Amino acid sequence: MKNAIKNALSSSFDVPATRNILRRTIILAGSAALASIAFLQPTWAQEKKTLAFVVNVPADFWTIAKRGTEKAQAELPNYDIEFYIPGEMSAAAQKRILEDLLARGVAGVAISPVNPDDSTDILNQVASQAVLFTHDADAPKSNRAMYIGTDNVDAGRKAGELMKRALPDGGKAMLFVGTMDAANARERSQGIKEAIAGTKIEIIDIRTDGGDQAKAKANVEDTLTKYPDIDLLVGLWAYNTPQIYNAVKAAGMEGKVQIVGFDEDQQTLKGISDGAILGTVVQQPYEFGYQSMIKLAKYIEGDKSVVPENKLDIVPTQIIDKENVKEFGKTISELLKK
Repeated sequence: MKNAIKNALSSSFDVPATRNILRRTIILAGSAALASIAFLQPTWAQEKKTLAFVVNVPADFWTIAKRGTEKAQAELPNYDIEFYIPGEMSAAAQKRILEDLLARGVAGVAISPVNPDDSTDILNQVASQAVLFTHDADAPKSNRAMYIGTDNVDAGRKAGELMKRALPDGGKAMLFVGTMDAANARERSQGIKEAIAGTKIEIIDIRTDGGDQAKAKANVEDTLTKYPDIDLLVGLWAYNTPQIYNAVKAAGMEGKVQIVGFDEDQQTLKGISDGAILGTVVQQPYEFGYQSMIKLAKYIEGDKSVVPENKLDIVPTQIIDKENVKEFGKTISELLKK
């Protein structure tokens, strides 16, 4: 009986054949699994979080900041860092960028708001869906997590000290900036006024250009015509000082009109080297870019310690004049040519 059963099983259950079937099944299952993995890889790649750095106007200043974001990108392989320059200097242009970023599910945004008061709603919308930092110009009325950048009142005081060096006996001055809607413009002018209080320096007016560099130069030309006895011209934003320098040169008034500025545009540094510009107050835009992206990533990953108690991460400023412009200029040239 046992032999009969054994023979019956042997005839109906071919062991070698069964092994082949199992082997083929395992191979097919493995291939299917590999195919599934290959199919999923693009999805995994798309799971990288996006961080955005949004500026207010084109300038070499922001090219330097971009170098900082590029360094951060090299250290943050799980993130895609994007850099945005609006087509025009306006809250509306920045709003369009932010709305697009929200639609794409951005994880973090660092922005220099053109007009913080007019942008509160969209900034709060960003803050409700992503981590929001401000840089360069703050928006303290918004729900931003923190501000990374310059203490602009203190930077204004430094510019005021330069103005006192330029006009030790007093004189007439004109200030130039993109817009007084930006917090940094208001704060710098406040710091300047604090520094020159009690002196005989008179600020005639503050001329704005809306981010239009042609208008920025035209404002200077108009000032030189309207106020032929003007003593000092002060540029509050990165592109203003070069336009002042160009207009003064074109008018043949180098040495007759003093110039004080902000930031490290190449023409500004050349003007200091040539003696046409007394000095400039420089920030650290590289650190704005680098620190914003690194700290956004840390915050997103749960490290809330990157935000100071007062929500202000202040990056120091420095005065550049004839004494230190050569060495400083080398550093900036290296950053711009990368």
